[in-house]
Amino acid sequence: MGNVETHRAAHDAFNRRAFDEAARPMREDAIYTDHPRNHSVKGPLEFTDWMQGWTAAMSDARVNDPHYIDGGDYTVCMFHGTGTSDGPMGPLPATGRRMDLPFCEVMRYDAQGKITAGEIYYDAATMMVQLGHAEPMPMG
Repeated sequence: MGNVETHRAAHDAFNRRAFDEAARPMREDAIYTDHPRNHSVKGPLEFTDWMQGWTAAMSDARVNDPHYIDGGDYTVCMFHGTGTSDGPMGPLPATGRRMDLPFCEVMRYDAQGKITAGEIYYDAATMMVQLGHAEPMPMG
């Protein structure tokens, strides 16, 4: 399986809630960073917990319309993350509101095709507005 196929399979597994399967290609020493939250996890177990955190907050969370870029040792995926706030997100209560937000995820692989690092980027301010936890910024 090539690196893009590994990335795609992980997203498919997330959408099926097969978290262990999604985390299987990750090395034990891999670091995955959620940049908007300034939060990093290490290895497949912590990565699984991170994914479960998203689905605890939005039980219908999904990776939609993914576009993968093969960069050899790196893959990039641009996708729309969607979900309805039906559980707490950390200290924030469920709002029943829906999120539809662009995400960009980058994965790095070793020569055996195992994930050595990952990063995710998204607009947390827009996410908070969509979920009803913040007011939109005023226009000029």
